[in-house]
Amino acid sequence: MRSGPLIWAALAAAICVPIAAAAASPLLAWRGPLYILAGFAGILALGLVLVQPLLAGGYLPGLSGYRGRRAHRWIGGALVVAVVVHVAGLWITSPPDMIDALLFTSPTPFSPFGVIAMWAIFAVALLAALRRRLGLRTWRIAHMSLAVVIVAGSVVHAMLVEGTMETMTKAMLCALVLAATIKVMADLRLLRRVGKAAGR
Repeated sequence: MRSGPLIWAALAAAICVPIAAAAASPLLAWRGPLYILAGFAGILALGLVLVQPLLAGGYLPGLSGYRGRRAHRWIGGALVVAVVVHVAGLWITSPPDMIDALLFTSPTPFSPFGVIAMWAIFAVALLAALRRRLGLRTWRIAHMSLAVVIVAGSVVHAMLVEGTMETMTKAMLCALVLAATIKVMADLRLLRRVGKAAGR
């Protein structure tokens, strides 16, 4: 129980430190307010991608079981909003660049990974709305598969972007996103194996 506040403090630091480092970037002096908003929405989205597997695995104190699943849905909705703000802001400030990115014709190497992650996030939101029609097994397979795409695409996108995010704190956040995702997927697979063994 005593580790609960430490876990929450560590999570807050993992998300807030990269945001604070980006806020101190000298590059912001040459950016407009809307572009800055779009950029920080992207950073926040990456932080929310870290929270999601922690909720799914029940690793956050006080948010296990029903509370964890409910929080997972709310954070998923917040992630969609953050991505929409990120993309919309960049679209308004530079429509040609966004068109190239969406058509996968952008010369920047980070663009396709961000676009793929974006569509995967939207796909998960759509599947969540249709969850009752899909069946539990189909939902789990689709959700886990898309989660892998979201994490991989988001991490590669973030690491390739040379912008306001400070390199070390960005790398730390990306490493934590990967570690949390791998951990929860391994634990859930183990739980399914134990459940099958117990059912024999």
